Amino acid sequence: MKKAHLIFMLMAAMAISSCAKNMQDALPADAASGNDKKASLVPPASSYAVALAGNGFVTTLPAGGAEVITDNGLGNWTNANSVTSAYFRLGQTGQLNVAVRMKVPSGTSTIKVTINGTAFNKTVTGTAYTDFTIGTVNVTGVGYVKVDLQGVNKTGSYFGDVSHIIISGSATANNVVYANDAANYYWSRRGPSVHLNYPIPAGVDAEWFYNEVTVPAGEDKIGSYFMSNGFNGGYFGIQVNSATERRVLFSIWDPAIGKTTLVRKGPGVVDNAFGGEGTGGQSYLVFNWSVGTTYKFLTRILPDGAGATNFSAWVFTPETGTWRFIATWKRPNTNTYHAGLYSFLENFSDKNGYLGRSGQYNNQWVRSTAGVWTEITSAKFTADATATSDQRRDYAGGVDNATGRFFLKNGGFFADYVNYNTTFTRTATGVAPTVNLNTLP
Repeated sequence: MKKAHLIFMLMAAMAISSCAKNMQDALPADAASGNDKKASLVPPASSYAVALAGNGFVTTLPAGGAEVITDNGLGNWTNANSVTSAYFRLGQTGQLNVAVRMKVPSGTSTIKVTINGTAFNKTVTGTAYTDFTIGTVNVTGVGYVKVDLQGVNKTGSYFGDVSHIIISGSATANNVVYANDAANYYWSRRGPSVHLNYPIPAGVDAEWFYNEVTVPAGEDKIGSYFMSNGFNGGYFGIQVNSATERRVLFSIWDPAIGKTTLVRKGPGVVDNAFGGEGTGGQSYLVFNWSVGTTYKFLTRILPDGAGATNFSAWVFTPETGTWRFIATWKRPNTNTYHAGLYSFLENFSDKNGYLGRSGQYNNQWVRSTAGVWTEITSAKFTADATATSDQRRDYAGGVDNATGRFFLKNGGFFADYVNYNTTFTRTATGVAPTVNLNTLP
């Protein structure tokens, strides 16, 4: 989980206004006009050096390929069938000039550089980094530009090392966006994480929280976490961990004093401690969940009356037709019900940060300690530091016009972002969850 979520979970404890404005698929000002009015944090310049270390990805890696993105850019470029792609966003149309900053340790190399589909071949040589002019294209729309690098032939052992893509021209006159914070290139390559913040009705002690998640076909990229039930102290959702493994993950953070401990867990559930970005208890079920299927998530937070609070999680899997128990964790020095409710979508694989993903979240309800279900129909769309520091703008959230569900979207370098800190309202279902809480495993 991204370290920005540590800060976010503290922020989520703050009250979120229940006053919502129904705005579906909001787009940035003048996104279709060829002039994006949202100002970039990158200072205006006559040219820009876009570092591959923060903006590049090996997008095609054939068997035996060794190409890699490092702190210095593209390295180990030996395979002519590999493709490395760099991305940057332009806020207006016009002429774009592209050069490549690279060196060739030995011999001469011919490379192919493709700019938004237009290909140029260039022969390069020299052991010192040099800016090689590639070509000029006309940018006809606001949004991201993709520059692909591929080897054609070489006389040396490898094609070369590439550190930057150099851009200039009228299309770069203002509002250029790319990752320029070297200390956070890892996070920029992962892409922006996005959230939906759900307000708990005033005066409600929310013992139970119910939510549903559907991942559309093609949106289940490796490294994706579709987090459904988030709250102060933990989170619960589904992940794509590899080409062959998927998980249902439920984790609870340690409090400032004391350690979270496992009370019990369900069949087949793995439990362990986690660390690195905070510490706590982690539990997961390896389960091959499917795209296009709606999964139901249920969490219960209940103080034990002795200074600690129990956090429990269940998931309904249509494949089995049953609710499946994940775990109960006891968090010491904690006395709370649900607070800071939210969902998020993130990519935890920096190598896959060029791939897009989206998830749909629907039918949110809380159940009070008095046994009353209340539907939540508004959500505030927010994003993490990769978005707010304007390292990337491929983030979106709101209400999907086709399904009526809340959605989150990130990655893939799409053009039409949605302004974060916008509140959305979905149409109420009016049908409380049918789960029998007395027969849960």
